[in-house]
Amino acid sequence: MADEAVCVGPAPTAKSYLNMEAIMEAVRLTGAQAVHPGYGFLSENKEFAKRLAEEGVTFIGPDTHAIQAMGDKIESKLIAKAAKVNTIPGFDGVVKTADEAVKIAQQIGYPVMIKASAGGGGKGMRIAWNDEETREGFRFSSQEAASSFGDDRLLIEKYIDNPRHIEIQVLADKHGDALWLNERECSIQRRNQKVVEEAPSTFLDPDTRRAMGEQAVQLAKAVKYSSAGTVEFLVDSKKNFYFLEMNTRLQVEHPITECITGLDLVEQMIRVAKGYRLQHRQEDIPINGWAIESRVYAEDPYKSFGLPSIGRLSQYQEPLNLNNVRVDSGIEEGSDISIYYDPMISKLVTYGSTRAEALARMEDALDSYVIRGVTHNIPLLREIITHPRFVSGDITTNFLPEVYPDGFKGHQLEAQSRRELLASAAALYVTAQLRSQKILGPLRVSSAPMERGFWELCVELGGQQHHVQVTKSGDLYTVEADGEKVDVCGQWNLASPLLPITVNGTERMFQCLSREASGTIVLQYMGTMFKLQIMSQRAAELNSYMPEKVPEDTSSILRSPMPGTVVAVSVKPGDTVAEGQEICVIEAMKMQNSLTAVKQAKVKSVHCKAGETVGEGDLLVELE
Repeated sequence: MADEAVCVGPAPTAKSYLNMEAIMEAVRLTGAQAVHPGYGFLSENKEFAKRLAEEGVTFIGPDTHAIQAMGDKIESKLIAKAAKVNTIPGFDGVVKTADEAVKIAQQIGYPVMIKASAGGGGKGMRIAWNDEETREGFRFSSQEAASSFGDDRLLIEKYIDNPRHIEIQVLADKHGDALWLNERECSIQRRNQKVVEEAPSTFLDPDTRRAMGEQAVQLAKAVKYSSAGTVEFLVDSKKNFYFLEMNTRLQVEHPITECITGLDLVEQMIRVAKGYRLQHRQEDIPINGWAIESRVYAEDPYKSFGLPSIGRLSQYQEPLNLNNVRVDSGIEEGSDISIYYDPMISKLVTYGSTRAEALARMEDALDSYVIRGVTHNIPLLREIITHPRFVSGDITTNFLPEVYPDGFKGHQLEAQSRRELLASAAALYVTAQLRSQKILGPLRVSSAPMERGFWELCVELGGQQHHVQVTKSGDLYTVEADGEKVDVCGQWNLASPLLPITVNGTERMFQCLSREASGTIVLQYMGTMFKLQIMSQRAAELNSYMPEKVPEDTSSILRSPMPGTVVAVSVKPGDTVAEGQEICVIEAMKMQNSLTAVKQAKVKSVHCKAGETVGEGDLLVELE
């Protein structure tokens, strides 16, 4: 959308988006008067803001004093206390050693949160419930903090369990005026990173909202803040709220605030940077309707609620044909998702006059979003927004581990949804069979048989075989599955990635991910991918004689669960490892992941070394 673009360097961020000199050169080259720093990278870097000022270029954000004060979690907490903002009990100094960390944690009382002083985005944060976890957390957090922010200072504070993460959007000008633009509920998280956000929150009442908003403005004024910023709070079950941190930049989830207030936050940031006064008063800020944002990631949600996936988007189609749907993305069909950046594909935002309307729209949008070539987290997003606990508003930052204690397993089929899936797959199979029998042009054989109207099929789903009968009458298929009849009709465009099908009068959006000559069909249904094998009764009888592929014994080998860089290898051939012992550490998308042994064994061979780049599934270590 820009009139011109300047390449600021190669893919690794240290050589491009974090390379201040390259960006300053781009500013000189284009004659830019101002720089909007976006969401990450240098957006909260006081050095960058200072360098722009030296060149007479406006930084579209707060001044360096506010960035420094709020970017340091220790200093920001002291300023918040002085500004009469509620804060969490904890240790306000810098923690130097693991022993000191243990001592402080014992004084505060477990559980505690160990986090990077210069951190953000969930990086360099660990929760510890005992002394041993405090030592381990100290080590990992300082390493992550050093690699992500170049600053390994840590602090420790009381961890509030069952909290909600609710943030207040503030907007301030250079003339001492500041507003709060209501709240955003950001409690649905994994690894301290947000997954689904909404505005407003189902939990806050007008009095709590006002109290939080007023404290957020007090803090903004205390640091002479100007621009858009976010004050994050933890809110406990009794609506007590505690200051967490202030983000001195635009947040990824800002569109939901724009939806309910009608304000364009980026426009406001540019106006403030130019020196204009705010156009609105506090009483002018409305809450109109409800907005929800789903962060669509190139991640495998079946691994720790989302381990990064890389690849090329072979097919990509955003659901922009739906009303009140907004998609903010930086990619298109054919784009590569690489190991160098955050794996976010887009921010999918839906808006409605009520929460139920916004949720229903989000469901449709997720079902109609076509992403091929990378693993994505749409199955998880769709399960979250339809889960009874989420729908009722009963959420905390522990939502995912509480709802899915054994990990996310995708949509669990009940009897009715299983029948719907079996019937739709059988109808799709028959449609494909009929299409393949047609001859284009004039028929060479005048006595061509009439089109069939009845099929007996065997459909295998999740290791179970189902006897299915299909009757076709015009465009309508009547399918008998599991002893009940299901009516299926739709526009069977087999070339389209989206299949709008009406099942027993209910409209459903299916996606056909693949169809093979063997009768294997992979369908995306209710967000989750299901693999079905459809055969004639005779083929099913013969298939029972086919040999089965024996799965690999994974207890004796360690494969990389994701693409990334090997940071450290803790073992060598001949070593004996205990169950749960760390074997190596892989860094992917700015997060460090410790890989451990699943059993006690002797190390047979090591196939990786520190500094190497590995792909998902690459063999790292073999055990005897």
